[in-house]
Formats: sequence, structure tokens, C-alpha cells
Amino acid sequence: MTDPVQDNRAIVVEQMGKCFRLQRSGTRTVKSAVLDLVRNRGAGKNAFWALRDIDFSVGRGETLGIVGANGAGKSTLLSLLAGTKVPTTGRIRTSGTVSSLLELGAGFHPDLTGRENVFLAGAIMGLSRRQMRERFEAIVDFAGLRDFIDQPVKHYSSGMYVRLGFAVAVEVDPDILLIDEVLAVGDDNFQKKCLGKIDAFRRAGKTMLIISHDLPTIQSISDRILFLEEGRMAGLGDPHEVVGRYRASARARQAGGHEREWGTGEARIADVVFEDEAGRKTDTFSSGGLLRCRIRFQSQIRIEDPVFGFALADANARLVFGSNTQIEGFRIPAIEGEGEVVLILRDLPMGTGNYLFSFSLHSADHRTNYHRLDHCFSISVLSPSRFEGVCRIPCQWQLPPATT
Repeated sequence: MTDPVQDNRAIVVEQMGKCFRLQRSGTRTVKSAVLDLVRNRGAGKNAFWALRDIDFSVGRGETLGIVGANGAGKSTLLSLLAGTKVPTTGRIRTSGTVSSLLELGAGFHPDLTGRENVFLAGAIMGLSRRQMRERFEAIVDFAGLRDFIDQPVKHYSSGMYVRLGFAVAVEVDPDILLIDEVLAVGDDNFQKKCLGKIDAFRRAGKTMLIISHDLPTIQSISDRILFLEEGRMAGLGDPHEVVGRYRASARARQAGGHEREWGTGEARIADVVFEDEAGRKTDTFSSGGLLRCRIRFQSQIRIEDPVFGFALADANARLVFGSNTQIEGFRIPAIEGEGEVVLILRDLPMGTGNYLFSFSLHSADHRTNYHRLDHCFSISVLSPSRFEGVCRIPCQWQLPPATT
């Protein structure tokens, strides 16, 4: 394989796989363990391949985002690139110094102080004590832990852990930076500092691999995105395209088992097209924005006073809202042949997540269901707001006027 140094590649992964041996349940003796090892008994049954046939490279100065469901192999991949795990098959080559923030508090000794852990982390990365002293003030300032730096880290909160870990990882000035879900921990101010440092790294020509479930952010900061699914590569390329593929896959998994199509068949819903406010076809919408559904139908007979309905559910098929033309007082005199009705939802109040649409066509007396598509269409909603539940309800907090 070509040396990465010679072709401007910082990372080269070639046909790499990682297999873990799962322990069998039950009591085992030393003798049985030795015999199993010698005979390699049950190796196939107890083998779990976390990653298989991983083949990609990352150029110098490139930011590669990594997405996938929990258990897809993302963190295992970063651990292999960091050298904390060894691949079972294939090869990994890196060029330059590597710094990583793989998990909360990784590499920190709970009984050591923050100061001691900073110097320990530097030693593990191969930096001298003098080099770490030169970087120490910048690390403490970035983490914002000057009042706590001489306290044992076992007393730190999760936010303090990740602030110190990120500060160490970036201030040692590596050539390659590996980050696993750091944006999921910490307050808004710290996240902004992280994004600012990531942007500075990009401008400095550093190579970064970042795992995050924050899809809008990872899409905006990545040059390319790698999509892992069940330990295999399911996509690699343009951020918008690959994130769209990942969202579609996630929705398909969540909708699995909930879909149902039924009805008498004299009339049917032939297609549903989702559009944004500008009329662009899409399946991803912004909270507070407009969603337009073009419901195309075909009717073999003339149907007087038909009723079109819809229901919106969360990813677990729990009803969020539903209505129909009859409830809304919108009368359709009759349908026959092909046609279209349009549903418009304004000011979408939902939070970030995946949602399932159902559509129906039935008689005015509700006795005849011509066609129903239950949970057969899925969309994604992105929201800048944070709240509990599915829908955002405007709220305001006040204190009563002070009494004298």
C-alpha cells in the first residue's frame, strides 16, 4: 500500500475489520478456558464483527464526519484509528501526531487532580513535561476550570470532564484530531467554543474525524461524511447526500412494523409528495416552517362528498395530531378519475426528530374506507429549540411584582 506521506493522505484504511470474541454465559473453569483456546472451540458462534470491509482514506486538512445508529461501529472505528484497539483484518496507516477525545474522561485517573491528569495525558501522547507546561495555561483557560484544576477529577461533573478532555486534545496541537460526541455534552457556550476551535483547526489545515448525532452541525463542518450501518460502509461522500441517506435509513428502521395499507379499493391515494415553502420536494423540514403535501388520487367510480384525512405520529407511531377535510369544513363535492388535493401545515411546532404520516380517503359517513395508508410516509424535522416532548408550546415565566 502507498505510504500516506507520499500522496497527501493523513489516514488510509484498507479492508479493515474488527472482531470481538463474546463470552459464553455460565461458569467456566480454568481448564475449560484453556481447552477452548487450544481447540478454538465455538469461535464462529462467539465472534462478533463490529466492523467489516472498511476501506477509505482522509486527505490532509480534510474534516470527515461519521454518522450511524448506535452500535453501527463509529466509536470502534475511532478507537482503531487512535491505536487503542488493533484491527482483526486489514491495515490502518496514519501520518502525523494523533490526539483523540473518544469518550467522557477517557485516559483520566479519577484519583489524580485535573493538573496531574493534564500532564499524564501529555506524557501518553509523547509530549515532554516542558512542552505541557508551555500549553498548560491555554488548556486551563479553554476548559474554564482554573478554580478546580487542583481537585481530583472524580469530583468533576460530566461537563467539567469533557471540557478538560477537549482542551487537552486540541491544545497539544495534533496533526489529526479524533472527536467522539463532544458536542453532546456541555452548555451552549462551551459548544460554541468547541465549534470555534474546530473551525480554527480546519483553517490551519488539520485533519479531523468527528462523530456526532447533531446532524445539522456535522453536515456544516464536514467536507465529507461516512455513514456506517451495522458495521459496514453504507455511504461516503457529499454531506447533504449522505446525511439524507442516513435519515432515510433511520426513518425506515423506526417505521418498521407500523405500516399498514388497507381499504375497499374503489379509490386510492396514488402518491404523496412533500414540499417546503419554496415548492421544493423534500422530506426534511424546519420547525416553525411550512409543509405542503400534494395528495394524488385515482378513483374508478364517482364518489360524492369524499373525505381526505391525515394523521401525524412520532417515530414510535404515537399520535401527535390528526384531522380531515370534514373536520376542517372543506367540502369536496365529488371525485372521479385522477386528481390532487393539497394539505398545508403552517408553523410546524414539532421538535427535532423523525415523524410518520398516515393518509386516508373515506366516505362522509365514515362507513366506507376506500384507501388508508397508515404510517407509510416519513419526514424529518429540525428545530433549534430544546424542550421536552414532541411539540413546542410557547411559554413564558414571570415573577409576581414585589410587595412592600
